Amino acid sequence: MEKKKTFGRRDLILLLVVLAIGLAGILFLYTRPAAADGEVEVSVDGEVVMTLPLSEDTEVTISGFDGGENLLVISDGKAEIESASCPDGVCVRHYAISRDGESIICLPNRVVVTIRGGEKGEVDAIA
Repeated sequence: MEKKKTFGRRDLILLLVVLAIGLAGILFLYTRPAAADGEVEVSVDGEVVMTLPLSEDTEVTISGFDGGENLLVISDGKAEIESASCPDGVCVRHYAISRDGESIICLPNRVVVTIRGGEKGEVDAIA
């Protein structure tokens, strides 16, 4: 009785192609240039309450929904939430953001911090 192969050559090739595509996607996301001349847009409950330059180091207390507070720190061209009154603290554990389109969201306080402007990554293609 012949033993049937469970993992063949085609399976290995398919696995390598999927891994290569995944690695290329990760490299694309993490090698985009930082938004050096960008701005930090702060929204509370869906309304933009302030816009700050990413190039200036500053600390700002954001008054969130229902009396909640978040401390936004901008330094070295990156923005992060240093402290928050929310119970889970997910926004505090989020990495510092610096690229166009990245955001930090605090759901309990309804605060959204987003990087706007700066250099946008463009796709180079030849048709």
